[in-house]
Amino acid sequence: MTSRNWVRLFLTTLAIGGLTTAIVGFIVRWPEFQPYFTEFRILAILSTTIWLIVMGFLFSVVSQMGFFAYLTVHRFGLGIFKSASLWNAIQVVLILFVLFDFVYLRYVTFAKAGESLVPYIGLAVFIFIISLAVAWYKMKQTNQGAFIPALFFMIVATIVEWVPVLKVNETSWLYLMMFALFACNAYQILILHKLNAQSEQERKKMHAKPGKNKTSKKPSI
Repeated sequence: MTSRNWVRLFLTTLAIGGLTTAIVGFIVRWPEFQPYFTEFRILAILSTTIWLIVMGFLFSVVSQMGFFAYLTVHRFGLGIFKSASLWNAIQVVLILFVLFDFVYLRYVTFAKAGESLVPYIGLAVFIFIISLAVAWYKMKQTNQGAFIPALFFMIVATIVEWVPVLKVNETSWLYLMMFALFACNAYQILILHKLNAQSEQERKKMHAKPGKNKTSKKPSI
């Protein structure tokens, strides 16, 4: 990928994180922020919006760090196991393991006496469904081989990036970071192949020699 497209990816993901966090922040913490609107406290509204956007930028940076880390791990996995099918099978096992731990460890750590397991399972199911939809769309855009890696990234990477807030287990922060991470991660995984293709075209144009007959030589790859 060219540096220009890396910068483009960084800035657009940053904007998505900020916008998503601002919108979700006002929704999940509406009882707290509602007086600002009813009393027309413009300064409070602006300062809250800026604060939420800045937090979204931070969530976006965490998402991008996780994305680059996954690209490295994915490349290592393909190199170590020498087989995409074997690496995909390992990723499936890791997905199941992470989802189980996500439910079990949170329930053991935070559940009160007599509290149902259903809410903890429900959140895991929600994560799985959203991730499944993103992975399916990625597969439709590219090929079947992209399904498992996309699913792995959307589930495992998102939960790992989410850990600092999961440890606190504060509801508003839980959903605030979750939706920001989902939006940023989904955008990055879905736009990656397009940016790679665009970068390849840019390289071909850069290496093309002016003044040469187009039929005299094939463009370098």
